[in-house]
Amino acid sequence: MPNTDLTVRTYDAPSHLGRHQVLDPRSLAYRRRYDGQPLRATEWEPRIPVLDQQHLVAQGIRTSESYGLDDDVDALASCTGNAGAALLSILLTKEEAAAAGLDTDDAVAAEHFAIGLYADATACDRWSDSVWPTQDTGSSGLGVAKALHARGLIDQYGHATTAEELCMLLQTGPVLMGMPWRSAFSQAGTDGFVDSDPNWASSPLEGGHEVCVTALESVALDNGALLPDYTVIRFRNSWGGWGDHGDGRMRLSTYQTLRDQITICQPRRDGVIL
Repeated sequence: MPNTDLTVRTYDAPSHLGRHQVLDPRSLAYRRRYDGQPLRATEWEPRIPVLDQQHLVAQGIRTSESYGLDDDVDALASCTGNAGAALLSILLTKEEAAAAGLDTDDAVAAEHFAIGLYADATACDRWSDSVWPTQDTGSSGLGVAKALHARGLIDQYGHATTAEELCMLLQTGPVLMGMPWRSAFSQAGTDGFVDSDPNWASSPLEGGHEVCVTALESVALDNGALLPDYTVIRFRNSWGGWGDHGDGRMRLSTYQTLRDQITICQPRRDGVIL
């Protein structure tokens, strides 16, 4: 039964996207406020290969056989599961990941894990009755964080609502970022910058997308204040070799422009996986 206490913004869910924005007022209790600590460039490298939620058949992923569907699908709106798998591969050691069912050496096996995580996220999304594998309608960053917690793979998850808070979270680990996806973003060049086109904001909205932010690549400050136009984050996408070998980049000024439609969630693991 959908939870009516949530604020939900849904997007069309084409197969290369699939994120919806879900805001739970209780999440504000777990907002991690910026405490004035120094912000430095940081990076966190996923242990799994770049995943591809498209071209599943070419990867040898037969959804009819693996997930009980009548026919194979060649792509899934599983960006939340893919982003969650990339993030989890950073939080867990190679041995812990293997124990959790995530093969860090095999892209196809890791994609299967991501698809299963997506299925769990749709079940955790209490705002919607649609559940994959029967309905491929997308999920949310909150849903995948709940799925990771339900599996016992993370201890907690917190949130950021400002540029400073986002940068602060990246000092301690990767984050999940859900965002509206403009068509200009899909045209990122080999440098991965999604906002190189100065007119990106007027390009058509393609849908919603979830990515794993893996780096605060550069930090620009003026007397301690962030300079958003010159501060850059890097994220792992789930479209194979798109962008810079699967990675994208975005200026913090773009984050600020889109902030009311962006969700930042940081799953954390402070205990030990048994």
